[in-house]
Amino acid sequence: MSTPRAVPVSLAEIARLAGVGRAAVSNWRRRHPSFPVRIAGTDVNPQFSLTDIENWLRENKKLKKSVEREWLWPRFEAIGGRDETGVAVAEVGRRLAGRDGTGQSAYSKETAALIERAVDLGQREGGPETFAFLLRRWLDVHVRQIATTPEPLAALMVDIAIRVAAVDGSITAMDPACGTGHLLTAAAEVAEERGGGAPTLLGGDRDPILAALAEARLNLVGQALRTEPASIDVRAGDTLRDDPFADVPADVVLCNPPFNERDWGYEELATDTRWSHGLPPRTEPELAWVQHCLAGLRPGGAAVLLLPPAVAARKAGRRIRGSLLRTGQLKAVVALPPGCAAPHSVSLHLWVLRAPAAGEEPPVGGHLTVADGVSRFPRDPGREWAPDWAAIGDFLREAVGGKNSTEGSAYVRCVPVIELLDDEVDLTPGRHITPSPADSAPRLAASWREFKDLTAKVTKSARLLAALELTSAAHDTPTATTVAELARAGALTLRGGQQPPETAVRTEMPSAEDIPLLTVPDLLSGGAPRGHLAGDDPALREAVIAQPGDIVVVGVARAFSAWVHEGVPTALGAQLHAVRVQPEQLDAWFLAGSLRSPANVRQAGTHATSSSRIDVRRLQVRQVPLREQRRYGEAFRELAAFEQLARRTAELGADLVHDLGDELAAGRLAGGA
Repeated sequence: MSTPRAVPVSLAEIARLAGVGRAAVSNWRRRHPSFPVRIAGTDVNPQFSLTDIENWLRENKKLKKSVEREWLWPRFEAIGGRDETGVAVAEVGRRLAGRDGTGQSAYSKETAALIERAVDLGQREGGPETFAFLLRRWLDVHVRQIATTPEPLAALMVDIAIRVAAVDGSITAMDPACGTGHLLTAAAEVAEERGGGAPTLLGGDRDPILAALAEARLNLVGQALRTEPASIDVRAGDTLRDDPFADVPADVVLCNPPFNERDWGYEELATDTRWSHGLPPRTEPELAWVQHCLAGLRPGGAAVLLLPPAVAARKAGRRIRGSLLRTGQLKAVVALPPGCAAPHSVSLHLWVLRAPAAGEEPPVGGHLTVADGVSRFPRDPGREWAPDWAAIGDFLREAVGGKNSTEGSAYVRCVPVIELLDDEVDLTPGRHITPSPADSAPRLAASWREFKDLTAKVTKSARLLAALELTSAAHDTPTATTVAELARAGALTLRGGQQPPETAVRTEMPSAEDIPLLTVPDLLSGGAPRGHLAGDDPALREAVIAQPGDIVVVGVARAFSAWVHEGVPTALGAQLHAVRVQPEQLDAWFLAGSLRSPANVRQAGTHATSSSRIDVRRLQVRQVPLREQRRYGEAFRELAAFEQLARRTAELGADLVHDLGDELAAGRLAGGA
């Protein structure tokens, strides 16, 4: 009889599972001889058996009343790679939804037992919640491989499609590249809010793992909503090459298709009847998806697609874009502000299309609605930007529901199709919306004032930095120590943030008692916390809170940084660490500046890839007297300020060049030399 393989967990994972800080786990390990011995890892970053840890916590009455499903995930992650874990999570969802499972023989004994444990837990604590937790953790692990549509954006896409299709009763919604079902889940939720009856949900994805997860997710929707979908049909397969729903017209089609894929079936689909607007070039797979979605609509139905901005302007696709305009099937192109969906640095576009109703002729003198959300929601230079979904939703509904007029708001315009049918057929919204002089003059004046102030500050800061005496000091290099050694000496405390329970995180407008929650995805998409922990939630008591004066360190290579926190108290998510120094031994700015040194990061990284983790305890610091630390700390503080000033000055300077170029080209320059 073989012994089950031990599931390894780190000190940080033990802290999260037990609902305490990492320092508490380190204390348990030092003070209790009965604490389990490590089974892998190193003395600095040890790993322990999950089963041994769970038993020890129970025996020592240190296992807090935390969500039991938190203990499930390390075991699921230990099953194997992406596909093996995804299949097991999908199996849990199928069984919780009351569907036939794959069968015990398809899994190892340990995996089958784990699935049974998860199903039992779901039946006690809620099937939809348990499956949603496992799915979210699986997606978090594979965030770079799997594109998802944020829930607020998915709901807006559904709302827009239903408005354009003018559906009154129950809807048939289809997503031909459904992934794990974000858009179809939103369709079910919006249908319930509208009270239009049980929807029919159709989905397909060429990745069988994603299709299985989507099917399980949608089958659980009825348990979480009052209105269970009338029919759910999710197929695994490439819907471009072999459409399983070719004979099932939909009221709305929603799609976030794969971007920039050249092998989409150009050769074998050359004579396909779906290309009513022309065969998409090999380099234009997104326009194949556009026509595929149109072909799946019933007469009068609507499609909303999330597309990269290049689709609106690439030369190879101009003929298809022209045909979509001439037939009146492309109704609107909306430029979303960067940060609304991955990739977060790009302004993605929403394309809104409508199939002609029975007997409807192409419009004469038609218009295309273009909306520039980039200009409508500029990034505030004084703070990090995060999507204001309520305002973005109002903007989208105004844009798509506006009247067919060439006069729009400052950021929305109905452009005559004749103006767009030139040699480029460029549908980029910003190209066709020109701010009025009344709007641009005050903005330019304010930009100039800010630019002048910034350049003065940059000059002053540069002079201070230039005055630093930089020497080789090769003859007297102080010895270095590590964060771990400083922690053992009591010069600092290191606390690792943790992922709070999903139910504790709020994304709507916070109350005065809520605490911002900063995560690594927040830093990658702009920097501002997008979630909050409710002030009255028990999870807040267990969270790691960075107070003003603490050093925040990011433990992921692609987002690595370290800074002295000067804002309001902020809760830290997984892979974020709070360092609190003893001021009589360490200077915070000196330590932060030393930790973020690029050479230091390379030495502490666990792998060469940008997704690797940084072992914060291995980061090195020079051992110098406190007086010397403070002198260097002031220089590090000045360097950080200079970095922010230089970045903002560059951004503002580029904006000024762009805006002034527009004003000069439009002949709106008053005065002169």
